[in-house]
Amino acid sequence: MTIATTRFSATSTEAVLQRHLRAATVGVDAILEDYTEQSVLITHDATYRGRTEIRRFFTGLFEILPEGFFAEMRLTREEIVGEVGYILWERAPVISQATDTFVVRDGKILFQTFTPPKGALAGE
Repeated sequence: MTIATTRFSATSTEAVLQRHLRAATVGVDAILEDYTEQSVLITHDATYRGRTEIRRFFTGLFEILPEGFFAEMRLTREEIVGEVGYILWERAPVISQATDTFVVRDGKILFQTFTPPKGALAGE
């Protein structure tokens, strides 16, 4: 794992990503604490703007993933450069490899992209 930044504060990109990954093991409400009404999440099939739409995405995601999915997720790469964070991760056998890219500003995720492998999520 490569980390190209220094730990500054709870609002640093690294701190927000660590908090976000922990929140994924808790649930949708915890995840939503990392976003604002100006946040945008771009996925392989849709764009979600603001907390209400982002909540809809994560609620649907949690409904199709097995219980405890994120607790067993494994990061294979993490790169942080200023406000930009990138993670490459897996959760076998459900997801063999996926990526997320984040832009973090003022302690919140302003932009995020998420790309799972084709067919990894139910309904594809």
